[in-house]
Amino acid sequence: MSADVQSQLGVLADRDPFVSAERFEVVIVSYHSRDQVAGLLSGAAGPDQRLVVVDNSSGADGVAGLLAGFPHGRYLDGRNSGFAAAANTGARSSSAEFLIFANPDSRPTPVIWQALLADLEADPHLAAVAASPTGVDGRIEIGAAGWQPTIRRCLVQAVGLHRWRPTAGVYARPRVGASLQPDWLTGACLAVRRKTFLELGGFDERYFVYNEDMAFGRMVRDAGLRQTLRTDLLVPHAAGSSGGGSTKMPQQRGASMAAFLGDHDTAAAAGVMRVVLALGMLARSVAARALGRPELGRRHAAYVRGIVTGRSPYRRGR
Repeated sequence: MSADVQSQLGVLADRDPFVSAERFEVVIVSYHSRDQVAGLLSGAAGPDQRLVVVDNSSGADGVAGLLAGFPHGRYLDGRNSGFAAAANTGARSSSAEFLIFANPDSRPTPVIWQALLADLEADPHLAAVAASPTGVDGRIEIGAAGWQPTIRRCLVQAVGLHRWRPTAGVYARPRVGASLQPDWLTGACLAVRRKTFLELGGFDERYFVYNEDMAFGRMVRDAGLRQTLRTDLLVPHAAGSSGGGSTKMPQQRGASMAAFLGDHDTAAAAGVMRVVLALGMLARSVAARALGRPELGRRHAAYVRGIVTGRSPYRRGR
């Protein structure tokens, strides 16, 4: 553990409220992400921290070895079950009062974890609270939170109007410190009360990866509970650095959105939204290629392939 982390933990221990390490557990879903997990742990986790790594690559990259310095660390084989199922496995196997889901490529600090946990302790009706992931430019990433897809919101997103009307689309990209009332939160750095999370059903395992956050947000709303994005708590995040090849993840994103729309809307409405989102991304693909960015164009095209066909490039257990 770095001296900086030791210093932060010492300061936090003198604060009130302070959630002690034994009361919360960090859940990390890894898929060929050993180096990223190492970076996350070195910057945020002290030796007394409870944490569980659920490994969807079944030990292929030796991520279990990173837990040698953590007496309260656990390793579970996720058997390539997908993010939602692996995260739920970590949650169900835990005995902690609170859980923090952390992406391997996120870089939170103990200060941020404690701020999220303090929010949960203060409000029993708060089901989930997330810090805001930021990109290399320091801005909050698009998709840090968002709203239930509708035809109108999909149109706004597809034609790019969300740049000028940031609360009108499906995906939010709020300014630092902005007040926001989203319908769902990203799971990059998400804190929940374990009992509430499991009572709501956890993440929807129908989605291999992506859209489990939208589905969980819907369950939170249906239960009459609250969820909050802390736009004042910023977590550096290398989005998409875990996972498969450069076009597999965008295709999976499209396929998961197609499945989510089919599960939660009428067939007609889901069909319209899929077409709208596909056309918007197709236009972006053409523009990217014209501007000399063929790799970005291929990723956009892969999303189109996923949302049109609904085919996932991944299979559970493979």
